Amino acid sequence: MKKILLVEDNNTIIMGLKYLFEKENFILDTSKNVEDALKNIRENYYDLCLIDISLPDGDGRDICKKIKEIEDTAVIFLTAKDDEKDIVKGLDMGADDYITKPFRNMELISRINSVLRRYEKSTKEKNQNIIKVKDVEINLDSAKVYLKNEEVSFTSLEYKILVMLFKNLGKLISREKILDNIWDIAGNFVNDNTLTVYIKRIREKLKDEDGKIIKTVRGLRLYCRGK
Repeated sequence: MKKILLVEDNNTIIMGLKYLFEKENFILDTSKNVEDALKNIRENYYDLCLIDISLPDGDGRDICKKIKEIEDTAVIFLTAKDDEKDIVKGLDMGADDYITKPFRNMELISRINSVLRRYEKSTKEKNQNIIKVKDVEINLDSAKVYLKNEEVSFTSLEYKILVMLFKNLGKLISREKILDNIWDIAGNFVNDNTLTVYIKRIREKLKDEDGKIIKTVRGLRLYCRGK
């Protein structure tokens, strides 16, 4: 079930949307002002935030800005402000949709579902390009490696070895197979002794002296321990 935060000070709209969202199997939290909305955002995870712009203690666009600073959560403005400039401003600051009041219930549900589907597809695509083992994360799109969210620098060959191991979690990889796959850019041959040095450097950079991430089996094969 998807969880939504509704930021709205009109009790009639709140009660109507509570009933509607319950029928559509959404979990709904509500806030009536900016202060309470920011508190909810800091303390909870939401799949989508539905935000009015005109609130008793401020501007709903400030909430959108704060949400986007924290994480990429879907935001839809639900507001009586229908001026073209307001709509453009809302979309330019990162909102995923802008719906003006009065609205039709099923159109609102349809547009919410459309935004949620886009986020699900985007998240799936991102996850396919990220490999994570324990505290180590490789972003294949940017070719960057992170240890406990801190970027770690690797040479091109070190990175190639690491990716090969991470893509074969739990599988034994022979040194010969690794050597076959790590000819450097200039085409220079990498021998067994050089490979040993590379593996040592990788372990040092990952602070893996105890072999919890990369395990050597009888000095002949290596594998990446997924757990």
